[in-house]
Amino acid sequence: GFIGLVNCIDCVKNKFSMLGFILTGLAISRICLIWIIIIDALIWVFPPDTYYSDKLKDYIYCMWVLINQSSVWFATSLNIFYFLKIANFSHYLFLWLKMRIGRILPLLMGSLFISWLVTIPQVMNAVNDNKVKNRNTTWRFNVNKNELFIQQFVLNLGIIFFFTLSLITCFLLIISLWRHSRKMQLNGTGFRDPSTEAHVKAMKMLISFIILFILYFIGYAVEISYSTMPENKLLIIGMTTSAIYLWGHSFILILGNSKLKQA
Repeated sequence: GFIGLVNCIDCVKNKFSMLGFILTGLAISRICLIWIIIIDALIWVFPPDTYYSDKLKDYIYCMWVLINQSSVWFATSLNIFYFLKIANFSHYLFLWLKMRIGRILPLLMGSLFISWLVTIPQVMNAVNDNKVKNRNTTWRFNVNKNELFIQQFVLNLGIIFFFTLSLITCFLLIISLWRHSRKMQLNGTGFRDPSTEAHVKAMKMLISFIILFILYFIGYAVEISYSTMPENKLLIIGMTTSAIYLWGHSFILILGNSKLKQA
């Protein structure tokens, strides 16, 4: 909420910026995800009849899949933005992308729309399977876990793609930092120049995103296992782990962004 408020005020006072758009979109998607996790947790606490209300459960599931993809897309776009602004490579492809950084966002947005087009039919199939499950109580306990995880893998293909981009970005940024530090060492100018500090700051944010996102996926896996194993009592751990990623990464972004930190 703080990230979104600061960037909206800045957009009104000054002008639209790509970084402000990404941070605002990331903040809104994070707020929606946190509310979805809270509502889902409250529904699990109430009697089962409330949770098995088809409309409510299907609505939460569809919203979670689409907003989760949007949140990861905004985080990946932010990582790519920092990478193109800070890293230093002489490869013609990198230079071409760096000169056209304003056009990268529409391309990434197109990938998000394609991900939605692929995911929405899978979500509808999952919703239909869920209706069959609710009619057949024996099927719910004898569900093939391999089929369930394959279904979840297909649903999260877009997220896996965006997360892979973040991993590649982090790896390339580490290479850029290593080459820059080596160059500074050979020149005898020291390590604490502005470019090195920018590299280190961006790397901290990228690595924190990767670590927290892995924890987020572990929490999600725990929640999925809860839905297939009624005796599993780890739901609260899974939901808490998922929430840690959402507020933890946002807190790190505030500390890593000079404008947000000053505000």
